[in-house]
Amino acid sequence: MAFLGEIRRRARLVAGPVAGISLFAYFAYHLVEGDRGLIAWRALADQVSAAQAERDAAHAQRLALEERVSLLRPGHLDRDMLDERARAVLNRVGPDERVIFLNHPTP
Repeated sequence: MAFLGEIRRRARLVAGPVAGISLFAYFAYHLVEGDRGLIAWRALADQVSAAQAERDAAHAQRLALEERVSLLRPGHLDRDMLDERARAVLNRVGPDERVIFLNHPTP
């Protein structure tokens, strides 16, 4: 009987630290591996970087297109740009000009 009482007394002394260590291990695991853990945070940071690079590329493309459009505005008409667009739309060339096709049509 005394032996069983000694085990109970020591179990009470050990139960608190064991519970504390278990809780710490649980939260430490989820800090690293959880849905909002360090690994998920790193993957999200990589996605944000890729999206920002894509946004920057789209912004650069938009600026280039806006520059080309500004050359065709009525207040500022660039004759070369007008000639280029007219030839592309009407599919016309001059008698002394050569046409070089860059995109090969697929059969």
